[in-house]
Amino acid sequence: MKKNAARKKRRNLWPRVASATALCALSLAAAMAPGKKPQASASLSYRVTARYPHDPGAFTQGLVYLDGFLYESTGQYGESTLRKVEISTGRVLRKKALGRDYFGEGLAERAGLLYQLTWHEKIGFIYAIEDFSRIGSFAYQTEGWGLAHDGRRLVMSDGSHTLSFLDPKTFEPVERLPVLYRGTPVARLNELEVVRGEIWANVWLTDRIARIDPATGFVTGWLDLSALYPQQERTREADVMNGIAFDETGNRLFVTGKYWPWLFELSLSF
Repeated sequence: MKKNAARKKRRNLWPRVASATALCALSLAAAMAPGKKPQASASLSYRVTARYPHDPGAFTQGLVYLDGFLYESTGQYGESTLRKVEISTGRVLRKKALGRDYFGEGLAERAGLLYQLTWHEKIGFIYAIEDFSRIGSFAYQTEGWGLAHDGRRLVMSDGSHTLSFLDPKTFEPVERLPVLYRGTPVARLNELEVVRGEIWANVWLTDRIARIDPATGFVTGWLDLSALYPQQERTREADVMNGIAFDETGNRLFVTGKYWPWLFELSLSF
């Protein structure tokens, strides 16, 4: 029942996507209009260095790179999982189902543990990375969307324009950070990744990544990845980009999307 309801909800959402995307474009246009106080916007070039297979049945919600593998959280009621994935083949090496009552969301790694959010259930799960055994849980008061770790705290998005920083021991919010681009709130912040001290966020309903200064909440630049998987090449099921994982040692960014058949490896020029 819930599985069908979730799919129905997703189908019913699409008539509103065009108007929501238009509103997002208008918001950004307003933010860049003459008279607005200028805000630095650092450009970042990239090149696609590889394209790997990705499970087209994975409704990707969170993505983490660690020690040569990807760890992935997928959503949808009755289909949500935690996965360990071989990058070169897309083969799922380990998988744990969340159960039909949970909709998986953001994912982060800290000190050998994986932290996974759920969407409406207001509960997160903690797993041992070696075997995905569930060793704990934590509660929060908002929706769960994206999750990352900045070296000290967990960073969480809830679909609004505000990020929450959580104490990794108590899971209590210790700071909230409004995210603005030239004075305009950037809503629908979704999957998160910390990249060289910046917070990067997918903006839901778009194929763009916002680069956020964690000290100010200002968006300092955008990474437009709409050309990676052009709309005319997407299947009917393929949704927007979602999933960011950074390999700092190799200077590689991995990105994919909901029901995308490809995982892209990008080389960045900072």
